[in-house]
Amino acid sequence: MKDDDEKVREARRTLDRIGQEGGLSATPAMKSAANSVRDHFSAADADKADPAELWGTRIARALALVALVGLVWFLFGQLSQ
Repeated sequence: MKDDDEKVREARRTLDRIGQEGGLSATPAMKSAANSVRDHFSAADADKADPAELWGTRIARALALVALVGLVWFLFGQLSQ
């Protein structure tokens, strides 16, 4: 009985460690990618001391996203005809 309990505890510790390192799923990679996209569109790389640069960067990136969506929509519209 003691051996079984010890094996179960060891297995849980191993699984917890692997889960924290990101070996069980792509969740950490997806979180990293989502954080990268969030930082890009919130202009985390822009100068925080200059509000014009900060908001200009945010607006430009949002407009670029809108243009991309519009172009993809146009492309699918053309291909579906």
